[in-house]
Amino acid sequence: MTAQQDNMTLDPAKDDLLILTDMLDRQTGTATKEQAHRSGLLHRAFSVMLYRDSGETREYLISRRADGKYHSAGLWANSCCSHPRAGETVPGAACSRVRKELGCGVRDLSEIGAFVYRAVFPDGLCEYEYDHVLLGRADGEPEPDPSEIGEIRWVSGEQLSALLTGEPDRFAPWAFTVFSLTLASRGKA
Repeated sequence: MTAQQDNMTLDPAKDDLLILTDMLDRQTGTATKEQAHRSGLLHRAFSVMLYRDSGETREYLISRRADGKYHSAGLWANSCCSHPRAGETVPGAACSRVRKELGCGVRDLSEIGAFVYRAVFPDGLCEYEYDHVLLGRADGEPEPDPSEIGEIRWVSGEQLSALLTGEPDRFAPWAFTVFSLTLASRGKA
């Protein structure tokens, strides 16, 4: 697939300005979403995990990325992930993105960790992110935007652990760290 044919060229947000950072998450500049992913520039991102409590069981919302996504299409990941745009805060952008992608709100949103990862995809695009992981309670029933999310599932921590262990190829590269931080925070949220 050439640069002219990949899904990044079709992404309506490809010209949005993302926040470039250093390894300490200090802003170093901005770049378009397309520039950041084609050139492998370190940029700020967030991954949101929504949960709901059902009796004594906490369930987490995982999502399968839509087939048209510019990378990791069809793979399972956390509830919602994206990038704050220039001028946005991580929590503000996360709440807006949850509403856009999942059609629900989020309450009690808090950051539970952050990490840096780098993944190069077969089409040459690269995710190099300082990823803030946020955990929050779903406010309302999710109604996913099909251009962003192909499928959602509520799973317990045990089910999530079993899926990651038994079917690792079905998950996006960042999902393992996001899920580990989420499951480790169980008693803290």
